[in-house]
Amino acid sequence: MSAPYAAAPHAAPPLAAAPVGAPLPAPKHPPRCDAADVPPLPYDEAAALALPPADAARIAATLPLGTRFRLRDALTPIQRAFLDRHGYVVFDRVATRPEVDGILAEVDRIEADLLSAGKSKVYGVPVWFGLDPDGKDFLYRMGFTSVYSAFLAAFVRDLRFEPIRRLIGEDARIGDEEKDGVVFNRYVRAEGSLRPNLAWHTDALRDVFYNRKMPGPMLNVGLHFDRIRPEDGGLRLLPGTHTQGVWSTLFSKIHFVTQTPDRREVAVETWPGDLTVHDGRMWHRVEGSPKTGWESLRRSMYVPYVCDSYQPKSEASATPAYMRLFDAIMRMRSARAKKRLG
Repeated sequence: MSAPYAAAPHAAPPLAAAPVGAPLPAPKHPPRCDAADVPPLPYDEAAALALPPADAARIAATLPLGTRFRLRDALTPIQRAFLDRHGYVVFDRVATRPEVDGILAEVDRIEADLLSAGKSKVYGVPVWFGLDPDGKDFLYRMGFTSVYSAFLAAFVRDLRFEPIRRLIGEDARIGDEEKDGVVFNRYVRAEGSLRPNLAWHTDALRDVFYNRKMPGPMLNVGLHFDRIRPEDGGLRLLPGTHTQGVWSTLFSKIHFVTQTPDRREVAVETWPGDLTVHDGRMWHRVEGSPKTGWESLRRSMYVPYVCDSYQPKSEASATPAYMRLFDAIMRMRSARAKKRLG
C-alpha cells in the first residue's frame, strides 16, 4: 500500500474504537430512499477517455450543471474540464449502501461514546452537540472522526479514492490527524437544532486576510449519506465563482450571515453514497430543509487531503481563536434551546 495511505502514526484519543472486521449494527436513522427513486445514469464517457483538453473543455461547456459522472481509475478529461469550468463535480454512488449504513452506525457509536466520556473537543477542535427532534443530545459536527473508528480509517484509504488523491496532488496524503481531520456533519431541523442550515461563505477568506491574495485551488471532498432533492434543502453552489478575485470574495456576500438564495445557485442533488468535489474558493451554503423532525436529516463527511508539511495534532493541541468564537456561539445556542425546552 502506498505511503499516502499508510496508517495514522499516532494513537487515537482514549475512547473506544471499533476494530476492522467487527460487525456493525444498523444505523439508528438509515437513509430514506425509495427503491424506485434511482439517479440518472452517469454521463457516458466510454468514447471520450483520450480527448485532448481543448475538446474536453468544449464538451464540458455543453453539459447540464446537474451532470453526474462515474469515478474511474483516473479522472477523465471531461471530468477535469467540468471541474475547471464550474468548480465542482458529482460522482455517482462511490460508496455502497452497506458502507453507507456502516459509516452511519459508526457515527452513532462515536456519538454515544463522546457523550459518555463528556468530551467537548477532539485534538483541540470543538465537538458540537445540540438537541435532536426527540429532545436528546445530538452530535451536529465533529472533526477527526476516523481516529475513533478503524472501519472509517480503512474506508477513507480505500484505493477507489486514489484518483481523487491524485487530483489534489501526486504527493497528497489523507490528513486524519491534521487540520480538522475527517469531519462529519449532521443537519436536522427541530426545536433544539444547532445547525439547520449554513449561510453563504467561501473557504478562501482566511487566506485573503492573511496573504491579501486569492489562494490556489481548495478542493473539498465530500461523501453524502442521504437522498436530498432540491426541495429538501442541502448544498448550494455558485458555479464558476472559484475563479473570482479578492473583491468578490470579500464583498459579494457577508460570510456566514447572508442566506438569501441566489438566482445563479445550483442545488446539488444527492443519493446515498455520492461523492462530490467542490472548490472551496467558490460561494457555497447549506439550505435548511423545509421539513421538520427526522425527515429533515442530512449527513455528510469531508475527507482532508493534505500536500503541505506534516503537522499532526493531538489531545494537547490548542483550539484556534476563530474556533473558540464559533464554539461559544454554538454552546450559547444549545444552552438556550435546552432552557427553552425545559
